[in-house]
Amino acid sequence: MTAATQPMDAPVHVDPRARTEILIAILLAMFLAALDQTIVGTALPTIVTQLRGNDYYTWVVTIYLLTATISGPIYGKLSDLFGRRPMVMIGVSLFLVGSALSGLSQEMWQLVAARGLQGLGAGAIFPIALAVIGDLFTPAERGKYQGLFGAVFGISALIGPALGGFLTDNVGWHWVFFVNLPIGAVALVIIWRLLPPIKHPERARSIDYLGSAVFAAALVPILIGLTNKQNLDWANPEVGGLILLGLALSAVFVWVESRASEPILPLSLFRNRSISVSLAAVFLAGFGFFGAIIFIPRWFQVVLGSSATESGYQILPLLAGLIISSVISGQVISRTGRYRWLIVVSMAFLSVGLLLMTQLRGDTSLPQIWFWMVIAGMGIGPTLAAFTIVVQNAAPFAQLGAATGALTFFRQVGGTVGLAIGGTLFGSALATEIPQQLAKVGVPAELTQRFAASGAASDLGGVGGLAKVLANVPEQFRGMVTTAVHDAFSLAIASGLWVSVGAALVALVVTAIWLPELPLRAHHGPARAAGNAEDGSEPASIAALE
Repeated sequence: MTAATQPMDAPVHVDPRARTEILIAILLAMFLAALDQTIVGTALPTIVTQLRGNDYYTWVVTIYLLTATISGPIYGKLSDLFGRRPMVMIGVSLFLVGSALSGLSQEMWQLVAARGLQGLGAGAIFPIALAVIGDLFTPAERGKYQGLFGAVFGISALIGPALGGFLTDNVGWHWVFFVNLPIGAVALVIIWRLLPPIKHPERARSIDYLGSAVFAAALVPILIGLTNKQNLDWANPEVGGLILLGLALSAVFVWVESRASEPILPLSLFRNRSISVSLAAVFLAGFGFFGAIIFIPRWFQVVLGSSATESGYQILPLLAGLIISSVISGQVISRTGRYRWLIVVSMAFLSVGLLLMTQLRGDTSLPQIWFWMVIAGMGIGPTLAAFTIVVQNAAPFAQLGAATGALTFFRQVGGTVGLAIGGTLFGSALATEIPQQLAKVGVPAELTQRFAASGAASDLGGVGGLAKVLANVPEQFRGMVTTAVHDAFSLAIASGLWVSVGAALVALVVTAIWLPELPLRAHHGPARAAGNAEDGSEPASIAALE
């Protein structure tokens, strides 16, 4: 009997209308959390000017990602122990309180602290929202809805910069945060009214305090070190030193978890091949997703002279490919009950799209780069839906939240690591290519040497950077310098994307060789274990389901 013909038996039974309303509320909450990763960027220059806090500029974004990344797996485990409803309500409430405090901030340190609180709320929303879908729908049904979550990320990335700019220019930057309050309140009320509590009365309610503390202590230096890599060398203690400290504490964390009665990140999950391969694949795919979403807008800003908001819209082809493929892939998985071939094909699309982007040059036409972005987006989209289905299908129901939290965590950390490595390749290539390209177009050696010695390359990071550089160049050479900088910057971005290409190819090989194809469950219970054991998959972990 196939997944399509088996009777559906979701873990949690609710009225169909209530289930739809819960789905909408969860999508709204996730949309707000994802939107806050993009909406703040266009408002930051105004915020920094009014609050006189340029020294804390990057921390407004960094602290949000830091607290959200660290708290995600912890919330996922707590939702397994105490139920999804209280945890997601705590997360949405913290997010709304953080939003209100962010809008009311009078000094930069207050805004940074409030953004950290927002991140603590978002850390609950991301994994638990996906886990709620795992509660309300069987694995055979989830594909219809998991694809919508990928679409939410794409839409938030699309409208975030424009909405942030509009609110800042016409209402005030405070409303970049206040806009969350009415929408979030509606989501909170619906979740409170309709989402049933999911309890495990037979399980110990012990909280892994030590594991949580060591987990946070390990991740904070790693993430801060990777963030500092944008401006410092790997050998700097604030980069390499922090990362090594974090890795040492990570080893301690593994030791602690191996002895905990209710570990926040159960090590048994990693013995399940479906889950371990999926975590490795989303980690590697994060290299490509974050690389494309960060590097390509910089090309539009420097080479085409686009504003930050315009460059956000110019990656629409990538987001269109992502949104459409995410939704379609979820539908295909639900209808066919198959996911392995779709994941392998998506990894191939991602590899090809990123490989094409390494051909980026100063004179690359817009139709060319649009086509490349569509291909890459079609590769990224299915990873947002398919791997969630795979992990939730293979994980014991009692560990559904922890498994989903681990998935979102590995995706986020993969992107952060990929950006750090790609940024290093980009900076090194830019320093090498600028003098070479200046000499190639005929700029005098003296001017080339002066250009390199002035550190002008560091001004090319974004909007208006090239204009600052050209202001110090004699007028007769500005055309040649512009051409050389465009080519050098394009080649440097191409170099930075090679790490994403390599990661995507490894993900392709890993999924093609080691990802098993488990039948999608149409019900929950002991009978399911026997059905899944037929293909040689992990019956022990599946049998552990309720």
